[in-house]
Amino acid sequence: MGVSRAECQDLDARDPLRGFREEFSLPPGVVYLLGNSLGALPRHTPERVARTVETEWGRHLGASWNTAGWWDMPQSTGDRIAPLIGAGPGEVLAGDSTSVNIFKVVTAALPLRPDRRVIVSDLDNFPTDRYVVEGAAQALGTYEIRDIGERGPSLADALDDGVALVLLSQVDYRTGAARDMAAVTEQVQAAGALMVWDLCHSAGAMPVRVGEADFAVGCTYKYLNGGPGAPAYLYVAPRHQEAVRNPLSGWHGHAAPFDFEPHYRPAPGVRRFATGSPPILSYAALNASLDIWERVDLSEVRAKSLALTSLFIDLLDDLVPPGLGLVLATPRDPERRGSQVSYRHPQGYPVVRALADRGVIGDYREPDFVRFGFAPLYLRHVDVFDAATALAEVLGEELWRDERYARRLTVT
Repeated sequence: MGVSRAECQDLDARDPLRGFREEFSLPPGVVYLLGNSLGALPRHTPERVARTVETEWGRHLGASWNTAGWWDMPQSTGDRIAPLIGAGPGEVLAGDSTSVNIFKVVTAALPLRPDRRVIVSDLDNFPTDRYVVEGAAQALGTYEIRDIGERGPSLADALDDGVALVLLSQVDYRTGAARDMAAVTEQVQAAGALMVWDLCHSAGAMPVRVGEADFAVGCTYKYLNGGPGAPAYLYVAPRHQEAVRNPLSGWHGHAAPFDFEPHYRPAPGVRRFATGSPPILSYAALNASLDIWERVDLSEVRAKSLALTSLFIDLLDDLVPPGLGLVLATPRDPERRGSQVSYRHPQGYPVVRALADRGVIGDYREPDFVRFGFAPLYLRHVDVFDAATALAEVLGEELWRDERYARRLTVT
């Protein structure tokens, strides 16, 4: 075998990000490779949420909309997220869910291309993206959805002068394969269409540069560790901000909400995409995590991500002989993957459950994907070594055959 556990320990001792691990609460004896689904808990999040509950709400009550900055949280939190996706102040708004933000962005963007009636979507996107596009097209009427991906034409074949908008994920949720954002954005815009990116599986795992993209959406509960149900976010390029209208035109996005006018006037800038009251406790948890991210060098995050994912692939190449059904689904080229490694296995579901009983937490996606997400802030090289060793044992000894693992549980 190429790399020993002792060598992995040496790599951890020299890791420039090693100090961040202590800032997260991780169960003892567990290797958590599910950061691409729900990030680990920052240690100071409970205190931050408790302060919001006990002091801001409990003592100051409604005054906290002003004194604690509650009213401005969609914008102030968005401004803290902005550097993580290569955006600037006033370009990102935090709030709602990814699904709601996709609907907002798609339906706001389409009128910018009034003579075009085609939306390009990827059948291999996370399903909610395609579902929301279907809903938006149905709500607006007379729009065609043109699908690309493994089961459809290529993006180049799909683009023509009828395409108004393209919605793609930067990183494939199943395989971890990454697209070149700059090149794809240029390709789409050269065809006269608008580019919308889903950043759910990339922000916090790698440097993201929205660049010339028109719009973007993303979540904060994966690599950004904002907690279950944490506010999502949307990006609107400055050149579009005054031309678009939020289809969910609520009070919080009004230009002068406390004038209580009977008719809607959009707020200037990205604030017009606010809709209803912000979930303050969720913002508190997210901002606790962003305290950490403001001290992180994203180039170091990317370097460690590639080191961890490459190590995992190399170890399994050595440990798992051909014939055990394990097939790499993630690109071997480091520059073509996010911070995730996926394998295909005909018994993927029981394999994941057998691993969980051995303290290695990954997950499963239909039809046969076994996924492992590598969160560089709290994962170590020794964790990768232990996870690869456990997976090799589960496969080599066919531990997945235990009948307990055949019964389906909810796996997120």
